[in-house]
Amino acid sequence: MKVTTAIRILHLVIPWLTIFFLPKKSFNKFSTVSAFAGILVFAMSTLAIPFKWWTVEGGNRHKLGNDLTFILGPFFIGTLWIFHFTFGNFKRYLAVNAVMDLLFAYPLNYLYQRFNLYRLVKFKPIHIFLFFTSYAWIIYGYQEFVHRNNR
Repeated sequence: MKVTTAIRILHLVIPWLTIFFLPKKSFNKFSTVSAFAGILVFAMSTLAIPFKWWTVEGGNRHKLGNDLTFILGPFFIGTLWIFHFTFGNFKRYLAVNAVMDLLFAYPLNYLYQRFNLYRLVKFKPIHIFLFFTSYAWIIYGYQEFVHRNNR
């Protein structure tokens, strides 16, 4: 098995193993915002093709595999956990998101490129950080809207 395939599988499986520890109430409460966040990341990934932000060895089929395992694994489940621990405290939410976005944009991005999961072309780590940070603001507002309308 290629290293990239193993990473994709681990991306999908490991986060879902943690879901058993998340209260069902939190899963139900935050799954909508996690799905919305996934849609935002999928839109960014779709735009990456014509704008050549990054490439994946093996073409668009492998790119789709990378994108979906990341979106359905660590991004979806990570969003659930972050909201579980921080929703209602916006400063803590922003701080946790900033740390996670920095980790992804720099050390993890570097490792993913070293393992040939993808190669940044017209995108830089700072762009990753800025996109994900802006998504954090958007999805928190979305969750606030959903929360207020469900009261």
